[in-house]
Amino acid sequence: MLKNIEKAIRLFIPKRMNNYSLYLSSLKHKSGIEIGGPSSVFSSAGFLPVYTVIDRLDGCNFSSNTVWEGSITEGYNYKYENKTGYQYIADGSALDMIPDKKYDFVLSCHSIEHIANPIKALKEWKRIIKDEGFILLVVPHKDQTFDHKRPVTSLQHLLDDFETNKTEDDNTHFEEVISLHNIAMDDGIDNIESLIKRTQDNIHNRCVHHHVFNTPLVVKIADNLSLKIIDVQHFNPFNIVILLQKHKDKPDNKHYLNPSNKIYHNPKFPSDKIW
Repeated sequence: MLKNIEKAIRLFIPKRMNNYSLYLSSLKHKSGIEIGGPSSVFSSAGFLPVYTVIDRLDGCNFSSNTVWEGSITEGYNYKYENKTGYQYIADGSALDMIPDKKYDFVLSCHSIEHIANPIKALKEWKRIIKDEGFILLVVPHKDQTFDHKRPVTSLQHLLDDFETNKTEDDNTHFEEVISLHNIAMDDGIDNIESLIKRTQDNIHNRCVHHHVFNTPLVVKIADNLSLKIIDVQHFNPFNIVILLQKHKDKPDNKHYLNPSNKIYHNPKFPSDKIW
């Protein structure tokens, strides 16, 4: 009964993330691109309603047919809120068709974990935003998802994947996914057989989480790429939300690189205490 009442209330008063106004003010009246969207998180009913304040948004999806969006076509077909932008069909780590510094910001919600080479992707996203531009990431925290049995990917592993130019047909983590995936927490599959089939066909469906993230890893990735960390926080049940800014000089992120920072002591995310 109480859950139904809360659900009804949220139709009129959406639950918002703490300090969400900082994110909205940073992107207000700006133009950007979303990788792997559109996302309900950024809608007027979402916890971070970015779509309501931006001027323009293009989108990028890896295929003309995806598990999440169904059938899509390249062109002015990217629908977000009640607006339309340009839809690119391309891998998020290969945006050669987009010139340097085209956009004010990049949005990505639950997308980076599906990319085999996250450092390559983030370097691309950094390339296509202007100086002082923003990257807004929402990343699933492994402790509260079906990845909770898997070890956190190390930064060095991601850097090695970049150096060896891992591509989207990489199957390095398939055995780990199949053996440690919590099927009961995944609405997309019913049993181990369907998990194996989906995983082996990842080049077409892109459902695999190649890497798993906790808050320290996301912060260390940002610092390694010389992105200034504007804010980091969690939103229930499993979201890491981080706002980053592109700078010419190496930013000082020591506040967020300190393991004693309160962000790493949320009891819901015990792996954050392991640096």
